[in-house]
Amino acid sequence: MPTKLKTLNKEEKKKVLSLYEKWAGEDSTDIELLAQSGSYRRYYRIKSKHKQALGAFYESPNENRAFIDLTGHFKKHGLNVPEIYIVDDDYNAYLLEDLGDDVLFNRINNLKEKYGFGKELIDLYKNIIDELIKFQIVAGKSVDYSSCYPSGEFDTQAYMWDLNYFKYNFLKLAQIPYNEYYLEEDFRKLVQLLMSVESSYFVYRDFQARNIIMQNNKLYFIDYQGGRRGPVHYDLVSLLFQARVAMPSEIREQLIDYYISRAEKIEPKSVRNFRHHFYKFVLIRILQTLGAYGFRGLHEKKQHFLSSIPLAINNIKWLMDNNKIPGDLGEMKKCLNAIIESRELSEIITPPLKITITSFSYKHGIPPDHSGNGGGFVFDCRALPNPGRINKYKTLNGKDKAVIDYLEKYDEVDSFIDHAANMVQQSINVYTHRHFTSLQINFGCTGGQHRSVYCAEKLTKRLYRYNDVKIEMRHREQD
Repeated sequence: MPTKLKTLNKEEKKKVLSLYEKWAGEDSTDIELLAQSGSYRRYYRIKSKHKQALGAFYESPNENRAFIDLTGHFKKHGLNVPEIYIVDDDYNAYLLEDLGDDVLFNRINNLKEKYGFGKELIDLYKNIIDELIKFQIVAGKSVDYSSCYPSGEFDTQAYMWDLNYFKYNFLKLAQIPYNEYYLEEDFRKLVQLLMSVESSYFVYRDFQARNIIMQNNKLYFIDYQGGRRGPVHYDLVSLLFQARVAMPSEIREQLIDYYISRAEKIEPKSVRNFRHHFYKFVLIRILQTLGAYGFRGLHEKKQHFLSSIPLAINNIKWLMDNNKIPGDLGEMKKCLNAIIESRELSEIITPPLKITITSFSYKHGIPPDHSGNGGGFVFDCRALPNPGRINKYKTLNGKDKAVIDYLEKYDEVDSFIDHAANMVQQSINVYTHRHFTSLQINFGCTGGQHRSVYCAEKLTKRLYRYNDVKIEMRHREQD
């Protein structure tokens, strides 16, 4: 959920709101900071009486200018990208069309859970591929690459940057041993192979389901500010090997065939010897992704990125098991095997599920979820017998023996705890299997002293039998 703008930089808030009100011609009525993902750019959803827009702020005017210029170019070619409404003079802030929150990644996961990778999902991916080809080959022919940032070309330096990003932000942080000289030699060999491929098309750079939004059943595309000229393979790899989608290999092969057949009709040379080169780009994309996961996860300790590492490692394992890595990259293969087999890394990236159990008073609101995951449970204890109405219990709480004895006289109290525990246990089983990291459980009553405290204590005792979870309990109104 978006976070209300309360503690952000005042100057930044002032600049974004000033830009909005200049464009809208009316005062704003609401502003929310949207959750950040992989970049440091910040987006705000701003509303007024008659209008709405997203405000973007990032102190990198050259990167912002690249996004704005590319947006204008793609608009001319009829591609579904957001409208840019207004740009601040220093290019640190701009307003763009609010496309909503229906991120394609979430829709893909919902379809997977309901139907698996069936026809509906495959057809959706084919539609995405059709749009990708328009970006790469149709609009890509006339892009002004001089405005791209930080480089207009996917050249040797860009590939080496990705590989060193992997080395310093993943291998070193994960303490994977390697011979620096031999690994650098393998990097150079891989880059030579990549540079031998036709590279005259637009590369979106991060073409994956989190950067596609559905609005009115149309696909809209965002976050192409790192785009540059290069080979077509890279973006298809980003789409089909997105770690959290976990696409089955047979579906990937089907979609690769589809891409080749569609691109070949527009420009045959773009997919000449496509499969021969494709898995070299799979390798470098996975290494670049691990570098990003290492920096944001192992270094910055962001749990979403830590939990993504095992999924990327699954892709590495698939490459190794299917002999998709060039044979003369000996040191790199040693590193990849060490990543797959590292027990220390496994312990870092799969922390136990943290369960937070809180008692509270409804008078002061439901406790917020600071994990960023949302979900969990809120159990309303106000239907249970209330010892707080009896004078001799008013100064006591749900941990006192007299209150415990009172509540344990009622069968409905035991039944309430049983039902709550059964629901929670089902979530724990699924969450631990899927390596989720947090689950919040709240018990509320009128004063937050008796029934909610008692229920929180009882459930905590029941959950202590789980060895692979970490439990924290808090009685908010007694803190």
